[in-house]
This record gives sequence, C-alpha cells and structure tokens, in this order.
Amino acid sequence: MKAFAEMGLDPRIVEALKRNNFVNSTEVQEQTIPVALEGKDVIVRAKTGTGKTLAFLVPIRQRSKPGSQPETLVLAPTRELALQIAEVAKKTATDHHRGVAVVYGGASINVQVQELHRNPDIVIGTPGRVIDLIERGALNIERIKFLVLDEADTMLDMGFIEDVEFILSRTPKEKQVMIFSATIPDKIVRIAHRHMYEPVFIKVGEDDQLVVTKIKHFYSAVDNRMKFATLMAYIRDYRPKKAIIFAKTQYAADAIFEGMKSQGLDAILMHGGLTQSKREHSLKQFKAGGRFLIATNVAARGLDIAGISDIINFDVPDDPHTYVHRVGRSARMNADGRSFTIVNNEQRNIVGDIEEMTNIKMERLSLDGSQFRGIIIFKSNRFNRGGGQHFERRQRFGRERGPGHGNYSHGRDRDHAEHERRGGRRFPSNRGGFNSNRH
Repeated sequence: MKAFAEMGLDPRIVEALKRNNFVNSTEVQEQTIPVALEGKDVIVRAKTGTGKTLAFLVPIRQRSKPGSQPETLVLAPTRELALQIAEVAKKTATDHHRGVAVVYGGASINVQVQELHRNPDIVIGTPGRVIDLIERGALNIERIKFLVLDEADTMLDMGFIEDVEFILSRTPKEKQVMIFSATIPDKIVRIAHRHMYEPVFIKVGEDDQLVVTKIKHFYSAVDNRMKFATLMAYIRDYRPKKAIIFAKTQYAADAIFEGMKSQGLDAILMHGGLTQSKREHSLKQFKAGGRFLIATNVAARGLDIAGISDIINFDVPDDPHTYVHRVGRSARMNADGRSFTIVNNEQRNIVGDIEEMTNIKMERLSLDGSQFRGIIIFKSNRFNRGGGQHFERRQRFGRERGPGHGNYSHGRDRDHAEHERRGGRRFPSNRGGFNSNRH
C-alpha cells in the first residue's frame, strides 16, 4: 500500500500520522484519499476495521482552513463510534488545527455547549444531539464545508433518516459530502441524489453478502419459554469458541447475561444502558479472551473483533439486512463461521425471508433443552410475548429534561440507549445445571 508521505500531503499532517504509527495507507485510504483531495463527493462501501476513519479525516485535514466556525461535521449512529472518530481526529491534528468537539445524548449538554464555544474545527456527534444544539443556537453549521455520514446504513436503520435530512438541509449547498457504509441501501442512494453532486462510488473489500455464503446457518423454532434453554443447548452441543449473542433490548441482554453467569459461563455484557467506562471495559475483556459477548445490535455496531466463531441471534433480527450485518462479523479472513438464530413458532416466515434475500439455506436444529427448562431469566410475562420483540409501550419522543432541568437533553436525541430500550424501533432460582468445564 502507498505511504502517506507519497500522497502529496502537508508534511505536518504526515508527521502527525507518523507520530501515531500511521505510515502506510490501507486499501480504503489509498482509494478514497486521492478522490476526496480533489473535492469530489464520495460514497464508500467499506466495513468497520478497514481504516475508513482516516480515509475521510486525512483529506479533510489537508483541505480545511482555519476559521471562526466549524468546517467539518461528522455524523455517527452511536456515541461509541463518535468517540472513536474523535480519538483518531485528535491524532491527525497539527498546530494550525483548533480542536475537536464530540456531542451525543445521555451526557451533559451544557458541557458540550462549552466545548463548542472553543471554536473547534471538527464536530462529531449523533444526529439527535446535533439537532438539539442547532436548535439551541449553540452549533452553527451554516459554514460547513465537509460533511461525513459514517456507518450510514446503521444510522438510517435506526430511524435517523429524518434527522439526517434536517441536518443536511441546514448546511450550505456548496460542500463536500462523504458517505461511508457497509452496505448501500436505497435510502442512501436517495440521499445521494438529493444532497450530493456526481458522487464517486468506491467499493472496498468483499460484500457482506459474500461473507454470508461462507457461513453455516442454523435456526431453531421454539416456544418463547424455551428460548434460553435452547440457547444453552446450542452452547452445550456446538461449543462456540468465541461468540456474540444478540438481544433485542437492554432488558433481554441483562436477563441472558444473568442466566449465563448463573450457569458458570464466561459472559460479558454490553449495551447502551451501561456507562461509557463499563462498555469500554466489556469490549476490552472480550477482545482479551472473553468467550461470550451479550450485546444489543446497536451497541455492537462499529466493533471490529477478530476470531468470532459464532453469531447467535437470541432475538430474531428485524429484517434480512440486519441479519447480514450481524453474521458478517464471523468468518473473517477465510475462517469458518456459524450463525444460529432462535425464532418462535410465529416467526418462521422470517427464516424464509432471510434465505431468499441472502441466497443461503438455513438448517433447522432440533436441540434438547430439557436440561435447562427450569432456568427462568425473564421475571415478567410481558417480556415473553412476541419472541423478545417490541413489547414496550410506543410513544413519541417528547422534550424531557433530566437532573438539573437543563444539564441533560434527551428529547430529540435518539441515540442507541433510547433505541435499545424501545426494542429497536424508533417508536417504540435456577435449575438445570451447566457444566462449563466440558467446554
């Protein structure tokens, strides 16, 4: 791959990259940076872990000029991703760059307003919080020259499309737009038609669709009350080496976590209801050798973890596209991979939808979960209806204020904690014994 020093970049930027051990470009960087340096709009299909963050930050750093207002706005679907981007942005800064502000929900908006008062070059945030700050007059995006949508497909799947459209409408017509996404659904194409000028499409790496065909796909159709017992039976019989177990909601993730821990299994929990430090600790544990990560779909987005042998869908995905996203985390680098999905008897049609869209065959497993039948993880019947799907009362997002009547703003910010609690939509004593030593 080409070295950054060979790309005609400002020597100060090259030196900043070198100080942080960024010497040679990755494939996505080598393909994207020269095009972006010409000022062209780009749509880049690339997975997490390919180096896409530098692919947009390097040309932005090269082309930006000091001013009194932010020149760059980067939108990300989750606070984790926003913080990751900010870390990389700080590593690319030189002495003529002013700074980076990160804004997201669930944190003090007053503190974030103070960050914006320091006139940063780059603002990185989740769409809902960005809109909150615009409406408060704390964030002026009328002079934005560079706008990036990172993990765009996730952002739109989470229901941010109206927020993204609103933000785009408040930015200048003359700007450079860069979209990075693992897949390019029709929603992204429509945004491109409305807000981009002759975008260059860049394809990096293999499609998730191709990864899916390399994986062995299994499912079981069971009564809701047997879902956890079925999960335990799969772990007993198939002995996953390293697995991510996806749950629909925070409540379900908590329940699975407690159930697995009670059976002596190495379980790690990660969802939007945990503090930032706890999520970082969970991720570090899992990367360092943890066997099972129990996560909500959104909390796990953007994570690049090597060595995943199994993807387990405790709750069936909303649609085939989500299934593709999830299972694409397995079978990386030509390794073997498996996917196991638990559906209730009313959801079997979803299996057919997945098979049709992905052109794969899902093999049905008949697992004997009687050994674990007595393990109760859900304490309320309302969480056993609909197979773990949308049980919570749907309601509109209103203006709410947390402690301090102004220190927090949750109303417009549909970050992943809100998303998970509502089951993935915008609207919203144990017996049985498990001998973990056998595995």
